[in-house]
Amino acid sequence: MATLQAFADGALWLLPFGLLGIVSWGFWLTRKLLSATARPTRNDFRTTTTLVVPSFHEDPDVLIRCLHTWHRQGPGRIILVLDLADTEAQQRIEALALPGVHVEMFAHRGKRSALGHGMRMVDTELILFADSDTAWEDGMLDAIQMPFIDPAVGAVSTRQNVYLPRSSVWRRIADWIIDLRYYDYAPAMGRYGGIICASGRTSAYRTSVLLPQVEDLEHEMFFGRECIAGDDGRMTWLVLSQGFRVAHQDTARALSMFPGTFRAFVKQRIRWSRNSYRCYLTAIGKGWVFKVPFISQLTMMQILMTPFTMLVAIAYVLLSVRSASPWLALGLAVLWAVVGRGIRSISHLWRRPEDLVLLPLVAAVIAFIALPIKIYALFTMNKQGWLTRSADRQGGEGQTEASLVVPSVANETLDGALDEPVDPVPDGALGEPEAAPRA
Repeated sequence: MATLQAFADGALWLLPFGLLGIVSWGFWLTRKLLSATARPTRNDFRTTTTLVVPSFHEDPDVLIRCLHTWHRQGPGRIILVLDLADTEAQQRIEALALPGVHVEMFAHRGKRSALGHGMRMVDTELILFADSDTAWEDGMLDAIQMPFIDPAVGAVSTRQNVYLPRSSVWRRIADWIIDLRYYDYAPAMGRYGGIICASGRTSAYRTSVLLPQVEDLEHEMFFGRECIAGDDGRMTWLVLSQGFRVAHQDTARALSMFPGTFRAFVKQRIRWSRNSYRCYLTAIGKGWVFKVPFISQLTMMQILMTPFTMLVAIAYVLLSVRSASPWLALGLAVLWAVVGRGIRSISHLWRRPEDLVLLPLVAAVIAFIALPIKIYALFTMNKQGWLTRSADRQGGEGQTEASLVVPSVANETLDGALDEPVDPVPDGALGEPEAAPRA
């Protein structure tokens, strides 16, 4: 009888946490089903395009490798906004003499200033943005234009992955996390035109919708301070706030350099978390959030509540030791945390089954991101800075071309690309040209 009473007492303690888990899994399953049944837009719509690329002290080898992948797809014009100090990149790009490529030297006052400078030079129907370390897969430019056949579409987000993820365990983990975003989150929001952040790694906008908002992008203020990072979220919400749709195009694909070190990985996540808090709290404060579909509101609120839900999960684990067999209960709780992460990661594991060995590490890293990193970012959200780039370093921290060397697999191809990338990148070298099967 005493054992039954102890079990009942424990069950009462755990009941609210169990209910929260049911709600969380219900939201995940809803998004998963919506994403799994979403389909990319396919048509023959093409129009005039300009690509704007702000580049601040980028590794010239990375920039030129990516430039070849943009140029061979034929945008009407490519505007590279380089910092005044980036003379090596300027000379190497101009020596290529690629038609339609314009190098603009500009005194960067942050990425937003460079974006604004480039945007004011655009006279085409669509304006595309790409980060200086992001390469395009073949067919990207055609695919990203297709949703704009709908005049209600003001912006389009793209499917993205990590360039050569097996060159670092931290890139493999980043690729895992980003895969889940573009398998299980973005398509669900995109099918209703409610993408809440069209990643600046590559996205497209209707120029007539975005250009009038350029000063709101450049001079966004948050609690008395001008914002530096978070430009992509800001541009997305400037489009959504006007009642336009932000679509997602899964067949428009890009590959980005991600940090190859733990230190840079953490810095990047802190910056992204700060950007999310500022962006979404602004959307709530201005009432823009009420103009987006419910699935987008739900996703945004879940992102904002991540530290709380992770605290609840930890409380669930701690309360499990109140049972008659505390070590067994604790072991089962930890096991479920890992297995549950595996279930939620089925989309990525379907694409890369060899990553299953990383599951315990990924579960720990995601918990680390969800709790200490996000809590730290919450209380420092108004601290402005890029963290992984600085005036005294060429290339992002842990993101130079040299960081891609993988001695243990020197003769092995990675995702169809050579360990030592060459310029120009060969056709089909940047990954899977066809859509990977959804899980």
